[in-house]
This record gives sequence, structure tokens and C-alpha cells, in this order.
Amino acid sequence: MEDKLNQFFTENEFDFQEPHSGHLERFERKLNQQKKGVKTSWKWLSVAASVVLVLGFFLGSNHQKSQLDLADVSPKMEEVQTYFVSTINHELKNLEKNRSLDTESIIENALEELEKLQEEYTDFVKELTKNGKQREIINAMIKNYQQRLDILENTLDQIEEIKNLNIKNDEIYI
Repeated sequence: MEDKLNQFFTENEFDFQEPHSGHLERFERKLNQQKKGVKTSWKWLSVAASVVLVLGFFLGSNHQKSQLDLADVSPKMEEVQTYFVSTINHELKNLEKNRSLDTESIIENALEELEKLQEEYTDFVKELTKNGKQREIINAMIKNYQQRLDILENTLDQIEEIKNLNIKNDEIYI
């Protein structure tokens, strides 16, 4: 093993000489100079980031205002939308509370239908923004909310039937 090691060092020309005097001091001095020269001024970066944030908020708020929603039509429609949205959210929470292996497919089907209705509603919002406050669009938006509620209520009824059937089956087996 020692022969191989000696052979390796003799075949390859390694520099075994001591560095020139003052080498360590010059090396440390160069390291210290690099630290001083690399100072980054974060002040201009923070100012630039602030400008970008303010600009983003401004553009985002203008974009949101440019699209009309049912609540923008009138105070009464805002009330209607608030009612539907809160009721739908409440029913969705009930749906999730009742999620089990027996109800999984029913819930997933309902959520897919709700997703389609949400896409349809988004189209209505675009149409309302484009064409103005037309009665047909407003009625279609309200009907869309009603359809969502109907789907949720029907799904919850089906879940109750499954629960009752499971309770009856459990009683029969006991």
C-alpha cells in the first residue's frame, strides 16, 4: 500500500514547497477586502418592492371593480346574493360533516355539479359586465344560486336516507 502511495506522489508533480513569506497575511487581506466590497444596499430593493406591491394592489382593485356581480346591481340584489352565498356555504359544511364511505360518491357528484354551475355563474358575471344590468342575466344568476341550493338539499336528503337505511340494517343485525 505504501509503495502505491509513494508511486502516486512521484508520478504526479505536486508542489511541496512552502508558500512565500507573507502569503497568509495577503490571503486574509484579500478576504477582508471582498467582505467590504460586497455590501449590498437593501434600501433601494425595499423601495422597489414597495412600489411593486402598491402598483399590484392598485391594479388588482381596479380589475375587481371592473367586473359587475349580482351584489353590484342594487342593494336588494346584494341582500339576495349574501343570503344565497351564506346558505350555500352552510349547506356545504353540512355536506362535509356527513362525508363517509357510503356517501362519498354522492357528495363528489354533487360537488361536480356545483362546479359546473359556478363556471356558468362566472360566465353570467362576464355577460353582466359586458352587456350591463339586463333583467335576463340577473334572473339567470338568481336561478343559478337556486339550482346550487337545490343540489345541496337533494344531496343532504339522499345522505339522510342512506343513514336511516344503515341504522335499520344495524338494528336488523343486532
